[in-house]
Amino acid sequence: MKAKILELFLLIISVQSSYAQQPPTETIKTAANNTSEQQEIINLSKQKWDWMADKNADSLNMLFDDKSMFVHMGGSWGKAQELATIKSGGIWYKKAEIYSVAVNMFGNTAILLNDIDLEAVVGGNTVTNPFMVTEVYIKENGKWKMGSLTFSHLLRPVKMNNNQ
Repeated sequence: MKAKILELFLLIISVQSSYAQQPPTETIKTAANNTSEQQEIINLSKQKWDWMADKNADSLNMLFDDKSMFVHMGGSWGKAQELATIKSGGIWYKKAEIYSVAVNMFGNTAILLNDIDLEAVVGGNTVTNPFMVTEVYIKENGKWKMGSLTFSHLLRPVKMNNNQ
């Protein structure tokens, strides 16, 4: 009897966890579906991925707020450490394949969710991981600054074809 209860409990837990990290059903929105501010954030996020791939620390320095925070699988740190990591090649954000984007606006704050596969070189090894990336942007003096970037590893398989 105890074994049956344990089996039932494990089945329930496994079913719940299989739905816990499903990416949003929204696809990348077009300009027609977004406000101009939402589209501006989507474009800024895309530009940020390009700057990260190009290791363009100068542009990223202008984008990242001085108090910004970055959360990775291996730890969390501030702007100076993130820029140093990018400059040194400690993490090379080689390619971000974006599958969906959602932006919610809260006054002068935008929260963007990206469902991505990220191909990166970490410690000399190329790895590809599925992530839900949360980006927080704050508009100050008419200019958007990134306040936070968080990588949450997804349970879904990698979709990216690395042979491109």
